[in-house]
Amino acid sequence: MAAAAASPAASGAASGWGVERFLADGFDLRRQLAAYLQISEAELTGRLPSSTADLAALHPGAFDLSRADQFYEETVGTGHLLELAAWHLGSADYIADTLRLQERFACGHLLDFGGGIGSHALAAAALPQVDAVWFVDLNPHNRAFVEARAAARGLAHKLRCFRDLGDPALPSRFDTLVCLDVLEHLPDPAERLAVFADRMAPEAIALLNWYFFQGFKGEYPFHLDDPLQIERFFLTLQERFLEVFHPFLITTRAYRLKVGP
Repeated sequence: MAAAAASPAASGAASGWGVERFLADGFDLRRQLAAYLQISEAELTGRLPSSTADLAALHPGAFDLSRADQFYEETVGTGHLLELAAWHLGSADYIADTLRLQERFACGHLLDFGGGIGSHALAAAALPQVDAVWFVDLNPHNRAFVEARAAARGLAHKLRCFRDLGDPALPSRFDTLVCLDVLEHLPDPAERLAVFADRMAPEAIALLNWYFFQGFKGEYPFHLDDPLQIERFFLTLQERFLEVFHPFLITTRAYRLKVGP
């Protein structure tokens, strides 16, 4: 398989976007985000610890998954950047392993669906075995920030940003697909899996994770937890995909398209 042939050693380290650089400073995340938001790094650092609670406070009562697109595209504003930054900086060891996993399989045309602040898209764009990165995210602030980060490090020629998969400028098929910490935020994750399967090249690899749980104390109000929807998700996963082993002890899994019955 073409994707599996990519060597972990062929990383973005030489261009400054390797795993060790991420562990050092999140790819210069604090400085770049403070500049984008036009605040000081000290103010940014002070706002990060409350970013998740601040995001949750943007909607009163129960989160309406049927309006998730509107919430993430219009309501969250730059607050989503803060929450994502806090997660990436506070969970650097976990994210580093997902970057190592991406290095293992990434090649050709790579789709980063719901790519957030762009850690995986930027790292992928620095990989020599990746021809182009197609970053898709509803939030216009996320897209603008990732474009600015890519331009600042000379990666703009390999990374393009889009609102959704319906854009005709996107390739019809992808060689690698990355969708991390997104599926649990969708009203119909099974439908999204089917779309992914239809957009994957025959030997493509998809890197996916999910967390269909709103928390023991409701700390994840944005997550889908409908049992019927979750069952449909796993039935679709079993019908369309076959898991590919990887050695990293993380929740993210690798899949290829299932062939035959």
